[in-house]
Parts: sequence; C-alpha cells; structure tokens
Amino acid sequence: MCIKRKLITGLIFTLALCLVLPMQVYAHGARIEYTSSTEIEIVAKYDTGEPMGGAQVMVYAPDNPSTPWLTGVCDDEGRFTFVPDSTKPGTWDVQVRQAGHGDMVHIPVGEGAVVAGSSGGYSVLQIVLMAVCVVWGIAGTALYFSRRRA
Repeated sequence: MCIKRKLITGLIFTLALCLVLPMQVYAHGARIEYTSSTEIEIVAKYDTGEPMGGAQVMVYAPDNPSTPWLTGVCDDEGRFTFVPDSTKPGTWDVQVRQAGHGDMVHIPVGEGAVVAGSSGGYSVLQIVLMAVCVVWGIAGTALYFSRRRA
C-alpha cells in the first residue's frame, strides 16, 4: 500500500509541477502570416521563428479546392507573393510544406476581405485537451506498473 501512495503522491506532484511551471515547447510546427492588397504576400516560418526558405507553396482557388491553382517556392526568407484571380472571390487556401512540416492558411478575397492574418496556433481548448491526455497517460502508466503481481 505504501508504494501506491508514493506513486499517487508523485503523480500529483508531477501534475502540479506541469501546471505551475508552464513552458513553451516547439515541435517543428509552422506558422504562416499574410498581407493582402492587390497581391497577397505570405511569410512562412517554423515555430522557432526560422524562415521556411525553399518550402513548396500550393495555392487553391475557391472554385476548385482539390487542384492547385498555382504552385511555387518560398524565397530564402520564407516569402511568397501571388495575385489571385479577381473574378474568383471567396476563400483562397495556401498550403506551405517543407520536409514533412507545414501549415495551411485560408485567405478571404473579395469584398469585406481581411487585409492581414495568420494561421495556426493552438486554441485554449486544444491546449487543455492535450494536458488532460498527458495526465491521463501518466496516471494510467503509473497505475499499470503499481499493480500487484498475482
């Protein structure tokens, strides 16, 4: 019984430590920012801030979201510029990928369109759900190894 109590105490301590000492962890995610006027400029960077130079870019028009309307490559600073077809208002999707990492941004084009924005980031709900899953995994593992052998 003493071992179970120590495991539960350790689990509670670990959980408290995770909640008290939040830290930011980068896992090669990507973030895309854009500005829009007559042309759209995107800037693609990894979560660490390093530009995604040479990354593959695929632009999808609102009328055909399955076939790329335009493909290209980011410059060394992670920048890519294109002029969307003004006869196709709606949401244009821009996907940037490099070495298995990437992201997609949805850019409204036409009347009432936003002139700047970005993709990504985790919502509060996603962060809470990830934390609960980690705690659940730690608790399950601790309880599995603390069981008595028959």
